[in-house]
Amino acid sequence: MANEIISYIEMCRREGASLQQGMNFFTDRDHSVILMSVQPNAPYRDRIEDDGETLIYEGHDAPRRNGGPDPKRVDQLGTSPSGQLTQNGRFDQAAAAHKRGGRSPRVVRVYEKLRPGIWSYNGSFHLVDSWPEHDGARKVFKFKLRAIADSDGAVVVADGDFEHRRLIPARVKLQVWQRDRGKCVKCGASDGLHFDHVLAFSRGGASVTAANVQLLCARHNLSKGSKLE
Repeated sequence: MANEIISYIEMCRREGASLQQGMNFFTDRDHSVILMSVQPNAPYRDRIEDDGETLIYEGHDAPRRNGGPDPKRVDQLGTSPSGQLTQNGRFDQAAAAHKRGGRSPRVVRVYEKLRPGIWSYNGSFHLVDSWPEHDGARKVFKFKLRAIADSDGAVVVADGDFEHRRLIPARVKLQVWQRDRGKCVKCGASDGLHFDHVLAFSRGGASVTAANVQLLCARHNLSKGSKLE
């Protein structure tokens, strides 16, 4: 479920993979996975646009090699020296296939690092576009993803007829985590937590202020539903 707070180990267990890199294109699954961060010290320039509906994700560098150039000083590549597609190339190819009109957009699950050991599941997205961009020093890949409605990580509505979601900004999540001391505001539980809108977005509630976001455990989050309190 979107806005769920999980550990790194739980995240890997859920995805059935050791998520050692930020971009994970799974050819044998109906979704892929990316790890993101929009904090000031993040190594990549991810950003959120359209009032939290759109994620612009920056591609990743080649691994650092002994004696090789600094990965931050060279272009991000779509293919490896051996000619195989890199993670950038795989995501770029999937976005291009969708733009040509031949395929539905690739579903991507997004996890956001809040602090060491603490991650937030940001839900499912559609990969709708990609392009090369020069950042002033080198070429990087940019990927555009649109947040879509999902339930427990599974897309439940068809492309072209889905409800857009709004992401809760990382700064708000951190404020709420510190204010609520990492515990459910109803019962004090410290596991199975979610970031919950006090007033639902569909009812006019905002995602951009900590005053409208709280920590709830899974039990209280599910029992609340969309009811006003």
